[in-house]
Amino acid sequence: MRWANLEPNRGKLVKKHVVVYKKLAEPLLARLRAECEVTYFEAIDAGNRAAFAAAIRGAHGLLGASVRLDRELLDPAEDLRIISTISVGVDQFDVDYLRERGILLANTPDVLTETTADTIFALILASARRVVELAEFVKAGRWTRSVGESQYGVNVHGKTIGMLGMGRIGRAVARRAALGFGMQVLYVNGEAVPEVEAALGARQVALDDLLAGSDFVCVVLPLTAQTERMMGRREFALMRPDAIFINGSRGRIVDEAALIEALQQGTIHGAGLDVFEREPLAPDNPLPRMANVVALPHIGSATHETRYAMAQQAVDNLLAGLRGERPRHLVS
Repeated sequence: MRWANLEPNRGKLVKKHVVVYKKLAEPLLARLRAECEVTYFEAIDAGNRAAFAAAIRGAHGLLGASVRLDRELLDPAEDLRIISTISVGVDQFDVDYLRERGILLANTPDVLTETTADTIFALILASARRVVELAEFVKAGRWTRSVGESQYGVNVHGKTIGMLGMGRIGRAVARRAALGFGMQVLYVNGEAVPEVEAALGARQVALDDLLAGSDFVCVVLPLTAQTERMMGRREFALMRPDAIFINGSRGRIVDEAALIEALQQGTIHGAGLDVFEREPLAPDNPLPRMANVVALPHIGSATHETRYAMAQQAVDNLLAGLRGERPRHLVS
């Protein structure tokens, strides 16, 4: 037991209180319990939300994912020192509020970069070669003769990919595109990335030029006030009619109604989507029923190995913060 995670209480030392709001593997939960008093929720829903809110009031640390933690929920937590999220994205937190309170926020980048890039490239390939649609064609017993033009897809190799964002995941996707498939890489980013330009021959261009000049437009941006709904009707109209739109970052970066319209009207050729404005999808959302759309249930980093590594990193971040050390991946 580490003394750093103990606090004085009427002459005794008591463990700091941690609330976990995401299912954790037993070895990781055991690590937390060895150093902290743990209140554990495998998930948060309407049935346990009141108990979750009550537990937070006495917490020194929080660890989990996929739950919006707003001021109303956190205001009563006077002893809260750190929130460790099992994710890269932090759009479910009011970062300015946490900074005002002096509450640390840590996330889990790096460990999911390559896995998420794999998922994004799977979307590129599946959309271009109509993998999901034609797999269902075979399963339905409709493959009764040699395929014809009505089953043809489009090439990926040698095409141009336009990257909206060139952070860790953007670079990993661009590397696959350039080195694995001989694709030309265009990108839009807040600043130039000379090492990517040197290694991959990538070119930084204006957004409108990227949209007009790319066979695949791939979103790998964080959700911010500046990026929210940055892809709308105007932007889709600038894309080529044979272009494919890929989103593996955040659904709210896209005006989903404008995307649906562009797909229905043939403004763009197709889309590969791992994220949506509302998740899970509403039953009346037309996107998963469109033949020219590959829709996945937000599986970007969802492999056994990567999700364990993310949770492990989140536990490391939490315990470091509670010991008074700087977490390895600190957002604020």
